Amino acid sequence: MICCSNTNTALFFSTIDKIPSQIWEDLDCTDNFYFNPDFLKSIEKNHPEITFSYIVLVDKMNKPTAFASLKMIEFHLNTIKNDFEFLKNIGRKLRVFPDKKPLQLLICGNTFVSGEHGVFIKKNQDKKAIVKELAESINHFINSDKKLKKQIDAFLIKDFAKESLFITDELKDFKYHPFLVEPNMQLQLQENWHNLNDYLAAMKTKFRVKAKKAFKQSNSIKIEDVTLENIEQMLPKMTALYEKVASNADFNLGNFNLESYKDLKEKFKDNYILKTYWLEDKIVGFISGVINQNSLDAHFVGINYQLNREYAIYQRMLYEYIKIAIDKNLKIINFGRTASEIKSSVGAIPQNLTMYLRHKKSITNKILKLFLQRVEPTPFQQKFPFKNLDIKNEK
Repeated sequence: MICCSNTNTALFFSTIDKIPSQIWEDLDCTDNFYFNPDFLKSIEKNHPEITFSYIVLVDKMNKPTAFASLKMIEFHLNTIKNDFEFLKNIGRKLRVFPDKKPLQLLICGNTFVSGEHGVFIKKNQDKKAIVKELAESINHFINSDKKLKKQIDAFLIKDFAKESLFITDELKDFKYHPFLVEPNMQLQLQENWHNLNDYLAAMKTKFRVKAKKAFKQSNSIKIEDVTLENIEQMLPKMTALYEKVASNADFNLGNFNLESYKDLKEKFKDNYILKTYWLEDKIVGFISGVINQNSLDAHFVGINYQLNREYAIYQRMLYEYIKIAIDKNLKIINFGRTASEIKSSVGAIPQNLTMYLRHKKSITNKILKLFLQRVEPTPFQQKFPFKNLDIKNEK
């Protein structure tokens, strides 16, 4: 636990439980799943290897204006692989990354989900001023603890969509360097899609044939809801499948503890989606996600890779997310990062996300800027499966 003295513009909390209920009421942010204290508490409780802290920015009247979630993690270079391997090697040569010990990283943002889920700014605030206050507050947080100041190597503030950059680029004044990461793949649902058949009818013949083939391949798969009654029994099997997916990731800021699902299902009920996929009596996959206001956000999945190609498990999962969103009359599906090409084949387009990184050592931070200029999202072939929708890549 880290204790930090409050300032005229910021209050610091070491656990969610210490944040008074009046602050949540004043911020009016709890309708957003990612800024609901029940969600934040579940993540905090089930990830003891992460050190959590929270900042509440306040105005001259001491009224809350913004909230930010901080996490301190050990980032191990051996978690970078495949397409990012060359970046790891460059980073070591330039001494951006330590050679033998893990990088001690302070993150402002959500380490488990893509998107703007780490900083909440109340309505009618000067957002550029808030971003500056946040950067100053993070500096105060670190500098007020001698041990922490020595321990932390770098600062990461994540993930910001293109339309937010005119605000978040204020971080450059604090020596943060922006860089693009893998995009969030996003599907905009059309108003005339009332069921999955309407969605399929909107597709070009080639992609509709591909979808029907996936349904035929996965015809023997049974999809079952995970409930509070059976979740205890399901979690070990789901965890084993999730670990296989996580181990294949090119880049990972930390492993998610599926025990969190118990709290999320209990607190958010039908708004938290958990479904398992079965071939006879064998579990071969699961999906998770949340209905957050007008969107369905896909969270973690688990897949039996040995059976994936034969039974089109992952493709069937993507169509299941689409069916759920249409049935719930939602507007957007956020599929998250990874597997961009197959997600584009079901209609998703990339939403670019920018992170900001700063190293505590000024010379290393200047070298870091050169290093980050080499960081680019993995290229993929964007598919355009719909007949009448003129959807282009976001630049």
